[in-house]
Amino acid sequence: MSAQSDTQGPVTTVYKVTGMTCAHCEGAVSEEISEIAGVGSVAAVAASGEVTVVSETPLDEEAVRAAVDEAGYELVGTV
Repeated sequence: MSAQSDTQGPVTTVYKVTGMTCAHCEGAVSEEISEIAGVGSVAAVAASGEVTVVSETPLDEEAVRAAVDEAGYELVGTV
């Protein structure tokens, strides 16, 4: 690890999730992803299928995939 990572600010990652159709879907996905350690905020948009996550450090994609799966949806990948 470099010294730069110690001073790095928040990381914003946009994920593509399939199956979201309404505000309830957005809430379910947001709630599950919010439980991952280091996540500061989550904004899910059903219309685009995009979920924007701001975290302290880059997240493990498998952890995000598991959270999305737990909510009942499918993580396609990052945008």
